[in-house]
Amino acid sequence: MQGYKRINPKFIGDLLVERGVINVHQLQEAIEYQKEKGGLLGEALMFLKYASEEDIAQALTSQYGFPYLPLSNYEIEPEVLSAVSADVCRQHCLIPIDKIGASLTLAMANPLHTGSIEEVEALTHCSVQAFVSTATDVRAAIKKHYG
Repeated sequence: MQGYKRINPKFIGDLLVERGVINVHQLQEAIEYQKEKGGLLGEALMFLKYASEEDIAQALTSQYGFPYLPLSNYEIEPEVLSAVSADVCRQHCLIPIDKIGASLTLAMANPLHTGSIEEVEALTHCSVQAFVSTATDVRAAIKKHYG
């Protein structure tokens, strides 16, 4: 597993400004908040209620080329779910959504967290492909499918 490269060189804040999700003043406030409190810019924007989880996920999709998958109406086969334990899914905020041979597709709140992908690859002996979803969607899917 190797790190992902941006397909769009723009920063997430700039992408959100371009899309009209936030304005420059809101971006500056979020950057200041991030400097004070730490964490990711997307988290700061959500905390300040300037952007939604979906806005951040869509920007991440644009930045890195990950496919975006809303999970609310997505049905997952039981044999796919058995590939990854509920505990691992909860710990890394991910859920398996498809498995073909030795290829496993995951929906993840943070597909840039390569450690999570590497752990799933080691546990499943599968090659992982990551899709972006919101943390809220992933948690709801885990609750729905794992109980």
